[in-house]
Amino acid sequence: MKVKVIKFDNYKGPRREHYNDSGADVFAAEDVLINPHCVYAVPTGVGLELPDGYDAVIHCKSGLSKKGIWASNAPIDAGYRGEIHAILQNTTDTPYLVLSGEKVGQLVVRPVIYTEFVEDLGEERGTNGFGSTKMV
Repeated sequence: MKVKVIKFDNYKGPRREHYNDSGADVFAAEDVLINPHCVYAVPTGVGLELPDGYDAVIHCKSGLSKKGIWASNAPIDAGYRGEIHAILQNTTDTPYLVLSGEKVGQLVVRPVIYTEFVEDLGEERGTNGFGSTKMV
């Protein structure tokens, strides 16, 4: 599948290191300081023209996750044509400096099932949750 890329300032990537990687690396388009226990939307310099029936997410890089920097995995809708941002959270007590050109996530394109939501599906299951099935 081919997806058209839109280039923004400081464009680099997305790039897949190995042909069978599920995600393609995306890179910070600018230096960003993420303070402890804060969230920051890091610009990537990349936009996508996803076809209908697909969305994309930016997953965590394992190296960043090990340092306590997590990506949010917020969906990027097929109709969105703006610059994609990696939404990163610093879970540590120390500021983290993201440098321009640094890998900040793995971009994964995935199929979407468009669901029709209805109010009546027949027999109700019940409202008990969180362990209500009494697993043994």
